[in-house]
Amino acid sequence: MAAELADEIEFLTARARSVGSGRANIALKELDLKVRSYSVLSLACSDLNPSQRELADFLSLDPSQIVALVDELERRGAVTREADARDRRSKVIAATPEGRRLYKQAFALVRTSEEHSLGELSHEERGQLRALLRRIAFKSAD
Repeated sequence: MAAELADEIEFLTARARSVGSGRANIALKELDLKVRSYSVLSLACSDLNPSQRELADFLSLDPSQIVALVDELERRGAVTREADARDRRSKVIAATPEGRRLYKQAFALVRTSEEHSLGELSHEERGQLRALLRRIAFKSAD
């Protein structure tokens, strides 16, 4: 194997993401969700009332991808597009009662998947990993 590659942080984080997302997608399949649609649903259930643009920015996805994800969740009755009180030209994505029920089920599946993916780490190590990844993912723009 490529020993140098296996020591590169960018490769390791990409591989860890791939492994974790793959496991989560398998778990979410029973609810006909994937990690991306779960992420949109999670944010819709957060009561932050995110706009589609805010979803795209937070999830680092192209706005057209967000439109497709929201369209699918809307077809399922899990979310609605509502007028944004902050900007009449914009819509916020809000979870419906059905969406909240779906999210609760999906959340449990994702947590179980995460337990499997992080099974080699102690509770303390998981906390450290989460804190380090947050610092990387949400650092202020330079």
